[in-house]
Amino acid sequence: MDRIKLLPEIVANQIAAGEVVNAPSNVVKEMMENSLDAGARLVRVNFRNGGKDLIQIADDGCGMSAMDARMAFDRHATSKISSIEDVYKLHTFGFRGEALASIAAVAEVELRTRRAEDELGTLTTIAGGEFRSQVPVSCSEGSQFIVRNLFYNVPSRRKFIDGDNSRLASQIRSEFMRVALCNPDVEFELRQNDTLIYSLLPTSRRGRIVDLVGKHIKQNLLDVEVDTSVVRIEGFVGRPQAAKKRNNEQYLFVNGRYFHSVQMQRAIVRAYEKLIPEGCMPSYFIYLTVDPDRVDVNVHPQKTTVKFADTDVILEILQAAVRETLAKTGAVPMMDFSDEGHLNIPVLEREQRVYEMPKTHSNQSYNPFAAEYIDPTAPMPDIPFTGFDVPYEDTKAKSYNSAKPFVEDSGELYTLQAPQFGGTTIEYIDEDAEVEEQEFDFIESQSQPEVRSFGEAIALTGGYAVATYGQCLVVVHMRRAKERVMYEDILSSLVAGAAPTQRMFFPEELTLSLDEYELMREHATEFAALGFEVEYYGEGRIAISGRPAVVDMSMPVDELIYELLHGIEDGELPLEEEQRRMAELMARRGSQGYGKGLRTADVETMLSRLEKCQNPSFTPSGAPIMAELTMAELSAKLMKN
Repeated sequence: MDRIKLLPEIVANQIAAGEVVNAPSNVVKEMMENSLDAGARLVRVNFRNGGKDLIQIADDGCGMSAMDARMAFDRHATSKISSIEDVYKLHTFGFRGEALASIAAVAEVELRTRRAEDELGTLTTIAGGEFRSQVPVSCSEGSQFIVRNLFYNVPSRRKFIDGDNSRLASQIRSEFMRVALCNPDVEFELRQNDTLIYSLLPTSRRGRIVDLVGKHIKQNLLDVEVDTSVVRIEGFVGRPQAAKKRNNEQYLFVNGRYFHSVQMQRAIVRAYEKLIPEGCMPSYFIYLTVDPDRVDVNVHPQKTTVKFADTDVILEILQAAVRETLAKTGAVPMMDFSDEGHLNIPVLEREQRVYEMPKTHSNQSYNPFAAEYIDPTAPMPDIPFTGFDVPYEDTKAKSYNSAKPFVEDSGELYTLQAPQFGGTTIEYIDEDAEVEEQEFDFIESQSQPEVRSFGEAIALTGGYAVATYGQCLVVVHMRRAKERVMYEDILSSLVAGAAPTQRMFFPEELTLSLDEYELMREHATEFAALGFEVEYYGEGRIAISGRPAVVDMSMPVDELIYELLHGIEDGELPLEEEQRRMAELMARRGSQGYGKGLRTADVETMLSRLEKCQNPSFTPSGAPIMAELTMAELSAKLMKN
C-alpha cells in the first residue's frame, strides 16, 4: 500500500497558516501591508477581544474586481511576480500569495471591495478555506476585510491564545505602530473594542514618531543621515541620557519594511559605548534604503528577518553614522582629519640625534653657611610656622621651666597649657589617676556652620534677584530656587503619603502602552501621594480626575504623566530613590516659567522658604541656585584703579 499522498488543499492552507499567521497581530500586519500595496492613503483598523472575535481593516485603495476578489484567496495567487527573478526586485510588501489563503483557512472572512470605475462592489465570503458566496454589493471605493473567529476550526491553536487579551492587544498595537512608522504620509486609525486608540494624520517621520511613541521623545531625537553607494541611512537615534533599561523604542526598517537584526542592534549600541549605563538601551528609528537586488526579505514567512548581501559594510556604515550624530551633540569627540595648521613632525631616522645633552658642572666646595655667602643686610626669611616651644607649667611646683614640651619623670607626665590659643585646657596626667576629659573650645567653635539668612532683596529682570545672605551679596536664580523649594515639599509629601490635589472639571482620558499602564499600576501609591486621582479601566486606558496642586494648571496633564512614567522606568531602584526621582521631575516641571515678572515681596517670600531648605545652594540635579560675592571680593573690585 502506498504511503505518500497529497494533502487536501484545506489542510495544506491550515499548515501554511501556522507559518504565516500564528496570532491576531499577524493578520493585522498582512492586511495593512495589502492595503498599502493597493495604494491606500487611509487605513482603518478595529479589533475586539484581542483580535480573536473580530479584526476589521478598511482602506481607500484601488479595490478589486469580482474575479480578483475570488482569486485573491487562492494559494500562490498574486499580481506581483511572474518569475523567480521578480521576487528579488520587489518594492511592495505581500507577494507570495499565502497571506489571504492562510487567514481564510483558519477564520471566517468577508471581503467588500470596489474599484473606482465600477458602480457596484463585490462581497466575497469564505470560511475555513471554503468558498461560500460572492454577490454584488454597494460599498465605498477600496477594500474592507472582516476576519471573525480566528482559529475557530483549529482548537489546538485557539487554546494558546484564549484568555490572553492584554498580550494579544499589545502585539496588535506593536504591529500597527511598525507599519505606521514606515508610512508617515498615510493616514492611519486604530480602534480597540470600537474605542479609538490612535488617529494619525499624514506628517513627517519625526512627527509620526512623536504621535506614536509620545511627546516625551521629541526633545531626545537626533537626526541620522548618510548616503553611500551601498546603503542610504536615515532616521533618528536617542540622546545618551535618555537611554533606559526597559526600552522598547528600537525600530529598523529596510525599503519601507520593518525587520529585526541583532547584528545591527549591536552595531548601534557599540556607537554608544561608554555613553550609557550598562544594561540600558538607546532609542532608535533607522530607515535603510538598499538596492532590492542586494537584500532578501523572503528569508522568513513573516518577513521580519532579512538577509543583506553587504552585511559587514552596512554594519560599519551604520555604526559610523550613529557615532557621527552623537559627536555633533558633544556626546563623543569628533576626529578631525584636516591637517591645516597642524605641526609637521618628521619621522625619526635610525641613529639620528634629535638633541645634544647639555654639559653641566658643579662647585664641590660650595657651603651656603660660609661667611662669604651670607648678606647681613638681607631681611629674615619668612619661614612658615610649624610649631612652637612654650614653657610648661609644673602643676606641683607651680613654676615654669624652659625644657622640652613633654618630660617623663618617675611616671609623671607634664603637658602644656597655651591659654593664648583659644583656651585649650590641659591637665596634669598621672598614671594612677583617671584621665579627665579635655575640652577643645577653639576647635568646636570652628566646626560649627555659620547660620545665614537672607536680608533685603530686590527683584531683577530675567528671573533673577539680588539680596544679602549672611556676610555676602548674592544673585539668586529664582526658577532654580523654586525648584529646590518644590522638590523638598514634594518629597516630604511623598514620604508622608499625601499631597494636595486640584480637582479637574472634566476627567481627562489617556491611552497608555501596555508597559506604561502596568508601570503606572505598580506605582499607583506614589502617583496618589503626588496628588493624582486616577481610575484604571484596563487595556491601557486611564482617566485623570485630579492633578497635583503644586503644578501649574497650564501644563498638560498627559505630558506630566508621560514624563513621570519614563522617569521611573527603572523598577530595580529602591523606594526612596523612586520617590526622589519623582519629586525631582515634578519640581522641574512645576517650576518652569517661574521667576519672570516677580515683585520684591514675592522674591522675599521665596527666599525665606529657600533658606529653610536642607540644601539652599543647589537644585536636586546639582545646578547652582545663587552666585555669591563676599565683602572682601567686593572691596577688592572697588579698590582697583
